[in-house]
Amino acid sequence: MDESLNLVKDLALIFISAGIITLIFRALKQPLILGYIVAGFLVGPHFGLFPGLTSPENVEQWSEIGIIFLLFALGLEFSFKKLLKVGSSALITAGTIFAGMFVTGLAIGGAMGWTHMERIFLGGMLSMSSTTIIIKAFDDLGLKGMPFTNVVFGTLVVEDLLAVVLMVLLSTMAVSQQFAGKEMVMALLKLLFFLVLWFVVGMYLIPTIFKKGRQVMNEEMLVILSVGLCFGMVALATAAGFSSALGAFVMGSLLAETIEGEHIEHSIKSIKDLFGAIFFVSVGMMVDPAIIVQYWKPILILIFVVVIGIPLFATSGVLMAGQGLHSAVRSGFSMAQIGEFAFIIASLGKSLGVMADYIYPVVVAVSVITTFTTPYFIKLSEPFYGFISRKLPPNLFKSLSEVRASSRSQARESQWKKLITAYLVRMIPYNVMLVAIVLASNMFLDPFAKEHFVRLSPFLINLICAAITLLVMTPFLYGMVVASGKYKELYDGIWCDSSAAGRGPLIAMSALKIFLAVSFVVGVVSHYFKPGIGLVILVAAIAAAIFILLRIFIKRTSTLESRFLENMRQKDEYQRQNAPVTTTIREKMSGHDIFVENLKVSSDFKYAGMQLRDVPLRRDYGVNIVKITRGNRIINIPSADEYLYPADDILVVGTKDRMEAFKKALKEDIVPAGNTTSVDVESFVLDKNSLLTGKSLQMVDMRNSGCMLIAIERGEETYMNPSPDMVMAEGDIIWIVGSADAIKLYK
Repeated sequence: MDESLNLVKDLALIFISAGIITLIFRALKQPLILGYIVAGFLVGPHFGLFPGLTSPENVEQWSEIGIIFLLFALGLEFSFKKLLKVGSSALITAGTIFAGMFVTGLAIGGAMGWTHMERIFLGGMLSMSSTTIIIKAFDDLGLKGMPFTNVVFGTLVVEDLLAVVLMVLLSTMAVSQQFAGKEMVMALLKLLFFLVLWFVVGMYLIPTIFKKGRQVMNEEMLVILSVGLCFGMVALATAAGFSSALGAFVMGSLLAETIEGEHIEHSIKSIKDLFGAIFFVSVGMMVDPAIIVQYWKPILILIFVVVIGIPLFATSGVLMAGQGLHSAVRSGFSMAQIGEFAFIIASLGKSLGVMADYIYPVVVAVSVITTFTTPYFIKLSEPFYGFISRKLPPNLFKSLSEVRASSRSQARESQWKKLITAYLVRMIPYNVMLVAIVLASNMFLDPFAKEHFVRLSPFLINLICAAITLLVMTPFLYGMVVASGKYKELYDGIWCDSSAAGRGPLIAMSALKIFLAVSFVVGVVSHYFKPGIGLVILVAAIAAAIFILLRIFIKRTSTLESRFLENMRQKDEYQRQNAPVTTTIREKMSGHDIFVENLKVSSDFKYAGMQLRDVPLRRDYGVNIVKITRGNRIINIPSADEYLYPADDILVVGTKDRMEAFKKALKEDIVPAGNTTSVDVESFVLDKNSLLTGKSLQMVDMRNSGCMLIAIERGEETYMNPSPDMVMAEGDIIWIVGSADAIKLYK
């Protein structure tokens, strides 16, 4: 085969093997992810029974694309708003796992005789669960949407962010052999800066683009644009020094806030499954039986540490975050594996020469084996929860099972807390945008001006650059300094209710805004001009000019803020308008095991056509119908006298398990099949003795015998669906539909 077609051959081998093995696993009722891993092992370089891959490097690149699409899909399901809602829980859980597993890794590494740096790297590798594996396992097991999965996804995102910082820290430590606190702080600040910048710019532009183009955009254009934006953000993230997975997740989160978010998620599902299969097959290809046999002791030790340690620390973290015991156990058992970041950290240690060569394949073996066991641990969480609920003392079990009010979204905040939150929400984006403008001016505007304005004096070039930079900054300076919106309402309320002494913090907050605004102006001017009296005069003149320009930019700044806030609320408003009942229930019942879903009543459902009082919704299914949509008619909170008709769209409320049971009943609780007699179509020529000769359809009631005449051929004419008074004559060709036995009556 031509070398240019090697990739096609490899993909054929991957997909055929994955398809066959997953069919077997589906028949055995096993998770598909395990089938992919087994298929990868069978076609991998370490098994040898089947043809191997000719270009594994290309397959590895395709598997990277698989990671991108998996994280992109995760972002579409788990937006920034959801991340903020579970932010404290995710931070506490991820911090508990990281601290516990890092210390455990140091201890286990020391017990196995590893070097100091190997122990540190081991701690980092053991502290990161696999985002891609958990996403796929939840998908296969039908657990997406469960309340505990939000905490798990939030924790995984925080872990991925920690991994970026950890890699910088470990690299510096490996080179300098000392703790690099400064580099870690700078990495965190850099990460925060880019996340806020991407969020602010993306939230302003992307929903606007989709809103403007919604009328002319079809599904093909939607997929192309969304995938293009995904790859564009991946390129930006890698250029900024972050992982491609982070970029894909960020863009997915931004698109999730658009009104097309769910449509995009549905449209790219097939693409995600396609490339995701390549990724999981590539994971199976890394399984090396020789390594497992040679280093079985450290592999078993590390597997034991992972499957015991991570669930223990994760469960503890979720409990400390204020969630209930049930969510804590399910979250902990879901994270009992190490994933792709363990490979990256191990590869980093190997390339820096601070780790032995055998550690990388050992880590790969641990990751693959724990990946294989992940679906079973997720399934095991329910029996384990039942076991400990029976063994724990009643008072302790009740205490652990309660969800603390502080962890719920309905928790009431103090006015000061709300004010500080509004203050930070306002200050951080504006400061990030101002820093981005300064950086863009230094990187692009300065070189452009010096290259194209060579005839001007250096002073004029600097003056032009400073003026343009400050002009672009002016709306953001105004937005930062001037109070408006929710922040102004809270500020004025606390100011009026406080004494003169109690207003000190408010004055300090306002002074800080002014100080930062002046600092930006001084910083830009001092960058282009030397310090001195002239600089002070210039700054004063610029400040006066900005004060005058503020009146011009007030409307522009208000428009910027309004557009941003409108885009932030766009999806919520759209959902409230189109599904007010669903939206209200989901908002009010967040944090509880309550699900709302739109379902259609099948015409074969055994209760179709009956009044709701005769449908055992609560008794047999444990659900309630809160809305019925019948054509253009909407019936909110239907009474017991209301009928349930076929093709009705019903809004059903219930727990996850009860909802699944009711959906299954809609498909399985059907009226038994009636007449199953086969239907045939026959034609024959009428002779003078035929029963139909000389008669019309009015005279022969064919329908009572289960037949229907559909056509009469007379000479060159064909009469389709002839009129009831047409008389049939000798020589006519009659076409009849009906059962074979009934048609014989008329021949």
